[in-house]
Amino acid sequence: MEKIIGNGLTFDDVLIVPEFSDIPPAHVDTSVRLADNLTLKIPFLSAGMDTVTESQMAIAIARCGGLGIIHRHMPIATQASEVDRVKRSEHGVITDPFHLSPNHYVYEADKLMGKYRISGVPIIEHDKLVGIITNRDLRFETDYSKKVYEVMTKDNIITAPVGTTLEEAKKILTRHKVEKLPIVDENGYLKGLITIKDINKSVKYPLSAKDELGRLIVGAAVGIKDDYMERVHALAKRKVDVIALEVFHGHAKDVLSAIRSIKGEFPNITLIAGNVATPEATLQLIEAGADIVKVGIGSSSVSTKRMIAGMGVPQISAIMYCAEVAKAKGIPIIADGGIRFSGDISKALAAGASACMMGNLFAGCEESPGTTELFQGRKYKVYRGMESSVYDEPEITALENDTDHPRPTSIVISRGVEGRITYKGNLSDVLQQLLGGLSVGMSYAGCRSIGELHDKARFVQVTPAGLRESHPHDIQITRESPNYNMV
Repeated sequence: MEKIIGNGLTFDDVLIVPEFSDIPPAHVDTSVRLADNLTLKIPFLSAGMDTVTESQMAIAIARCGGLGIIHRHMPIATQASEVDRVKRSEHGVITDPFHLSPNHYVYEADKLMGKYRISGVPIIEHDKLVGIITNRDLRFETDYSKKVYEVMTKDNIITAPVGTTLEEAKKILTRHKVEKLPIVDENGYLKGLITIKDINKSVKYPLSAKDELGRLIVGAAVGIKDDYMERVHALAKRKVDVIALEVFHGHAKDVLSAIRSIKGEFPNITLIAGNVATPEATLQLIEAGADIVKVGIGSSSVSTKRMIAGMGVPQISAIMYCAEVAKAKGIPIIADGGIRFSGDISKALAAGASACMMGNLFAGCEESPGTTELFQGRKYKVYRGMESSVYDEPEITALENDTDHPRPTSIVISRGVEGRITYKGNLSDVLQQLLGGLSVGMSYAGCRSIGELHDKARFVQVTPAGLRESHPHDIQITRESPNYNMV
């Protein structure tokens, strides 16, 4: 019995005790500050999985106030390009706009605009603005082998000086009925670009999570392979905000070494490290330099690690253990895995997490990159664990019969599954349900903020009978609520 260190509790084992409250759900504050340069309006991250997060998902969740982690199972250049798409999808003032020279060809301009879905490109010569080419210039053009200077707009270009605000820019754009406003200094050098599209987006998505330059924030996952620093360099060049160092077992020597290497070269990039499930592991990751620690081993709906390896810690207990150590160091933790309902998010945050990373709940959304399937008349999307056989890497060494000169042989052990998940529609609708459930939970607990939830929330452990009582029972359900049917 000395080897049993305590009870392991997960989401279905506990309930948050309701408290006196004078806080309506609409008045709670769900924002969270995860690092000096990372504040989220909603405490949700989309997982770095190939059926969950690429640029489309990262853009959608950032516009709602969260953070997407673009998965790493793609070539370095491709992942960097995905990050760039997010960073260029929405701006305040674009400080590094795409540009071409007058001697580029029209087909090159058309290709650039098509690739990044932009409607125009400034034309510069020796860094000075000499023209602009837009869809309007190309509307009736048939010869794309011409040089840009032959078709670009070069007379009476509407520009604005450095320091122009978005409100001032909107008035200029409206007055002149143009969509793009180059920002130039007193010598005519191009210093930036403001577009009507970006101004409209800032109005349409008021909760967007943005960096100091008004661009959407985005994260990207890396591993600990030999080329991981090359990957980090490429991502940093594309202005990634967060690096997520993700391995199946984060309490390892190579992980600690990778943290030190990444923070040594890129001290200003927020680094999430994990996954872990014990206070000892949390402390070591923090001491190595992690800005945020990710907690959760074997709790994912597509993980078979606990079945295969017989190891893990139930998620509520893991969060509590790790949060206690992290709080003493002033470091936030992210709960990763096991969340099925919005109530589980409330429990994870009450247990000490500052935010929740989710894969299952987002994999069925329109914006996820998973393949869409029709099965028995219903629409589904493919969802798989990053530990499934599709992405397994040899980790176990076996010795051949020659005991005098043993040679390692790689054995692949799959620790995840692939399946289908019900199509859920747009991410914004799913987030609205999750956020609504969290807001109600915080209101019932009498907590105005996530910080208060950490300090004030209390749990009661429930029996199997209590669990049955917690779900709809003794009724034939004819209409499920969106929140209950989330999975």
